Amino acid sequence: MIAFCFFSTASAQSFSFAAIGDVPYGPLSELTAVADTLNKNKLAFTIHVGDIKSGSSVCSDEIYLAVREQFERFKQPLIYTPGDNEWTDCHRTSNGSYDPLERLEKIRGIFFATKNSLGKKPLALQVQSDEARFMLFMENRRWHQSKFSFATLHIVGSNNNLQPDLPSSIEFNLRNEANIAWMRETFAQAQSHGDLGVVFAMQADTFYADGKESDSTGFKSWLAAFQEEVQRWNKPVLLIQGDTHVLKVDHPVTNADGTRLDQVTRVVVQGGLQKNVVIVDVRADQPRDPFRIRQIPLSAGR
Repeated sequence: MIAFCFFSTASAQSFSFAAIGDVPYGPLSELTAVADTLNKNKLAFTIHVGDIKSGSSVCSDEIYLAVREQFERFKQPLIYTPGDNEWTDCHRTSNGSYDPLERLEKIRGIFFATKNSLGKKPLALQVQSDEARFMLFMENRRWHQSKFSFATLHIVGSNNNLQPDLPSSIEFNLRNEANIAWMRETFAQAQSHGDLGVVFAMQADTFYADGKESDSTGFKSWLAAFQEEVQRWNKPVLLIQGDTHVLKVDHPVTNADGTRLDQVTRVVVQGGLQKNVVIVDVRADQPRDPFRIRQIPLSAGR
């Protein structure tokens, strides 16, 4: 059964969703435990921000297919965006010395073959590949829930694959352009529908530990465009990121004069050895501060 999700003009309702990433890093049972925990909770959906294997394990079809099967354990819709461990870093000897671009195509074929989310109750999603100019980027997805817009962006660690020493870096410019366009379109769509907030999910941790913007050129142009759109939007925004494996909730975005833009909240989810799972409560009755971040322990229910 496909659960179609349309833009609504009805009064906004509060809801909760889960944010996970960097799992499984070891045995598939890590992901099984997360799914079984979340299945006990009332959630609108789960977002997985990538890294479905460790950075030192083989990038085989078998692991991709096994994780894809595990994603169907989730009772709620599951929306996934790729991480660097799935393709960017697959040239490493420990990963099997694969061609990263070939692995990217395999990921797209296995996880993004339709316009629907994964999970037992798939959600119909908007996909960037419907636009001819960005027809490659079937992994960039968008949906709407109770006056809040959500979008995934294919922004990954390892400098967003801007690695001049690797032949695979030829793909960077077009993907970066696609991510910026998808981000801008999401804000425009949210504005046109009078939304209360916008949520973006990506694999890369795009900020240094001290909260400053990374000087890494693989993120810089997207962050500059994001800063512009945030100030124009002037409503709450939530960034969901992974990659660095330690839970963090902060406000890392600043404007040109260094003033912190507190309307942007960023959460970095835990990694594969996590003992807890991040839950985001979206509180429609608190439009100035709608995103509450909390954790629930694995194997616990509500």
